Amino acid sequence: MKNHWLTFFTGKILVKVEGKGLERVLNALTRLNISIWQVKRVGTETVIFYISLKDIHHLRRALRNFDCRVSFIKGQGTPFLWKRTLRNSGFLLGSLAFFALIIILSNMIWGIEIKGASPKTEHEIRKELDEIGVKIGKSQFFVKDVESIQRELSKRMDNITWVGVELKGTTYHFQVVEKNAPEEEEKAGNQNLVAKQKAIIVKMFVEQGQTKVAINDYVKKGDLLVSGVIGKDEQSKAVPAKGVILGQTWYTTQVELPLSTDFEVFTGREKSKHSLSFGSFKIPIWGWGEPEFKDYVKETSAKKVKLFKWELPISYTHTSIKENESVTRTYNEKEAIKVAKRLAKEDLKSTLSEDAEIIGEKILHQQVDNGKVRLNMYYKVIEDIAIEQPIIQGD
Repeated sequence: MKNHWLTFFTGKILVKVEGKGLERVLNALTRLNISIWQVKRVGTETVIFYISLKDIHHLRRALRNFDCRVSFIKGQGTPFLWKRTLRNSGFLLGSLAFFALIIILSNMIWGIEIKGASPKTEHEIRKELDEIGVKIGKSQFFVKDVESIQRELSKRMDNITWVGVELKGTTYHFQVVEKNAPEEEEKAGNQNLVAKQKAIIVKMFVEQGQTKVAINDYVKKGDLLVSGVIGKDEQSKAVPAKGVILGQTWYTTQVELPLSTDFEVFTGREKSKHSLSFGSFKIPIWGWGEPEFKDYVKETSAKKVKLFKWELPISYTHTSIKENESVTRTYNEKEAIKVAKRLAKEDLKSTLSEDAEIIGEKILHQQVDNGKVRLNMYYKVIEDIAIEQPIIQGD
């Protein structure tokens, strides 16, 4: 029989035949196309050989006409292995459950270490990590990758300059560089306060120095507001001028807004797929079939499955399929002007200090042309216009 190794999958049996005229028995089996192999004579009236499991019934019928006794010594191959496995199913299931438990525990978060942060900052970081989803006892498969965690944490924390994230085994390691507040100088250098731009003075709070302007005075860029030289003649001395000089300033901005804009938005409908990958071979776990969405965006993340500290050649893959659609946003002229004014104001605020206050606005020029609204805006702002200017010896 050719390719006897295939019988491992179909099953084979070692048969013992006892009796007289064994040669006639073997010839009869051959004539009936019953394949036998590894035939061995054991004594004068006994022979053993292998036969395929599928031919066992043909063997029984063929030996009815002979005066011999047949016994089956052992079965080999997949069917018999499976039968023995079923008999020991409790042990098999226990082994599989134990292995699955080890895999699950090896891919959970069991430690979060933060270095380089003060106790206060570390407490804040742990609170943010908890909101992000990085917490002890959670599966790593459902946590963002380290680059996303680093990016999200940097965006949420204003008091850190840099944070490094590294996953070692079941522990996340965070290396933090905090923002160091500039140390306040024990003694500021002698200085004047001058105007940083043209303005009309509306309010003053002078802590130290000699005031050189009054309320409602108009000043230009570089004009002296508070002198750091106090006293007269020989009694004069230089000090660091300090104070807040609020002035009314003016700004103009230009903004352009299309009346019609095409863009892509997510509808909120989403489908998830989960699978295990062995190299290029992928086994779906959940989320079969193609999405029913016409237009969609796929986001795929793959994470290696670990056993203790070693990475297995297995990856857990999560694919998120989000439906999107093309939307055309259209404004009429009145709506477009309103939105353009808001955008212009937001743009100006981004350039002003936090303490600055916009007290008035006016449209200098508006134009609707080629499907766009163009606005020139004028703003009145109250802000601190004082900046420091060192006093050079000899001034």
